[in-house]
Amino acid sequence: MNMSQPTPAEDRVGPEIRVVVFDLDGLMFNTEDIFNEVGHLVCRRRGKEMTRELLQQMMGRRAPEALQIMIDYHSLETDTVQGLIDETRQAFTELAEDRLAPMPGLFTLLEHIESRGIRKGVATSSGRRYLEEMLGKFDILSRFAMLLAAEDVTHGKPHPEIYLTAAAKLGVQPHEMLVLEDSHAGTTAAVRAGAHVVSVPNEHSRFQDFSHATYVAERLDDPYVLQLL
Repeated sequence: MNMSQPTPAEDRVGPEIRVVVFDLDGLMFNTEDIFNEVGHLVCRRRGKEMTRELLQQMMGRRAPEALQIMIDYHSLETDTVQGLIDETRQAFTELAEDRLAPMPGLFTLLEHIESRGIRKGVATSSGRRYLEEMLGKFDILSRFAMLLAAEDVTHGKPHPEIYLTAAAKLGVQPHEMLVLEDSHAGTTAAVRAGAHVVSVPNEHSRFQDFSHATYVAERLDDPYVLQLL
């Protein structure tokens, strides 16, 4: 992966970052590890394979859209989106019990942002109940000024609607918003919205194209991110 080089804060010329908006899955928590295993399990039950190509197409999208991609990819004519949602939700809950963990640098970055008095939000393709449960598990729900979930927008990522909505709700212009994303779809949504975008790929998304991001980081507390704020 090609990593951009951080620019010293005193030499950098750019817009003032007034808010930070996080994606959720695979960015804040290792849920993509669990979803990947769930996807393999669901496919195996049907005699199919969760290929890298399929995973890349599904990643970063809302559950109904992602699972429709799986149905179309494998011609699962007897399956429905809702049936797969229920099946994957149950499998995820069982696997996450012992495996859910924050991504490297998450708490360091949260503390750094808070020390600067900068507001934070989350904009995810997942549902609101799931979003609140994930943040609640690590007692950080109250640390975010704004939450946006799949139900709050008409169009999912890579459409820019969720990040345009995030900027409006936080009362800033999109270029004053730092967005942290781990997927191509999410990065594309934030770039199209006009945000300053740092992509932090995980093990499952690192082969995707992030050339349109402002910067590609190895972890959330990358020096570039810390210096930007």
